[in-house]
Amino acid sequence: MTNSDIVTSLPKTAVPAGIVDPVQSARAELKAALAAIEVKGNFPRRIDKASKRAAAEARVFADRNPAAAIAAAVGVAAVVGGAVWAIARALSR
Repeated sequence: MTNSDIVTSLPKTAVPAGIVDPVQSARAELKAALAAIEVKGNFPRRIDKASKRAAAEARVFADRNPAAAIAAAVGVAAVVGGAVWAIARALSR
């Protein structure tokens, strides 16, 4: 395993060990810090990943227990419908 293999296997928010040149070390730390800020601050990407994860978990739940999945869907629909009704009623007054 070469040094370039080690660097490519690190996450982009990690600083590789063994850098002795202070300039290269500072650049690596800056690059890792900027990558961490981008990962943490990119809300659309985080929301997309969370929604995909939730959809996959819902599919697994529905496959394992279809009756409970139907009951959950009916419950969610009732809650959303009730909220829409309450908002519409409040706006119409």
